[in-house]
Amino acid sequence: MKAFEFLLNKREEKPRNKGITMVLDKGLGLETAQSLMDIAGEYVDYLKFGWGTSIIHDEEIIKAKIKMYKEHDITPYTGGTLFELAFANNKLEEFFQQAHNLGFEAIEISDGSTNLSRKDKLESIKKAKTRGFEVLSEVGKKDPNLDKELTLDERIEYMQEELDAGSSLIIVEAREGGKNIGIFDEAGKAKDDEVDYILDKFQNDKILWEAPNKDQQVYFILKIGNDVNLGNISSDDITSLETLRQGLRGDTLGKIN
Repeated sequence: MKAFEFLLNKREEKPRNKGITMVLDKGLGLETAQSLMDIAGEYVDYLKFGWGTSIIHDEEIIKAKIKMYKEHDITPYTGGTLFELAFANNKLEEFFQQAHNLGFEAIEISDGSTNLSRKDKLESIKKAKTRGFEVLSEVGKKDPNLDKELTLDERIEYMQEELDAGSSLIIVEAREGGKNIGIFDEAGKAKDDEVDYILDKFQNDKILWEAPNKDQQVYFILKIGNDVNLGNISSDDITSLETLRQGLRGDTLGKIN
């Protein structure tokens, strides 16, 4: 039981279909991650092992963290860069097998750092599904100059293709910084007309908006509601984001249902 529970806004309990929070693990130690999940794990739905961090840490620690996250009803998954590295080195089957061996049941498929054809990306999504993985796929480039070459209609087209190929969630790229990329301008402010255009095409529960900064989280909560899916949340900001969702901070107090 929580203190002052009578003041909380009830949110959908896990496993949630909306109001999802995806947290970025940039290399947390096992004990640190355990303590964090003990206090705030109920507010985390997906936990991404960022970039290629899974490669450079001890395999047994990775396994232990995956097991611990699952015990908190959290879906851990591999970052898209790891998939891109495997694909570029023609090691996709080995990558799938290693992910299974470690205990991952979901992976991210992206083409943000490499030049992957549409055909190859869509086939990779389908292959991952046949291997028993849940797939989260990301649309967008990590290089702002390359990302700007994608028109909004192309993003929409790619998002739909990847959903049709079997992705459960489409991640809208914003990187860890959330500035000058995708739907965010150089100051990190959301391009409202582009967000509206995307929302007009897709259901809220199919989109995971990367929103690493507090102002971006506030924007989406006020615009869409506390059941918006948000990702690339720092492990330090899990509780902060949940208080925003619950209307327990001045930014959202009295402004959400």
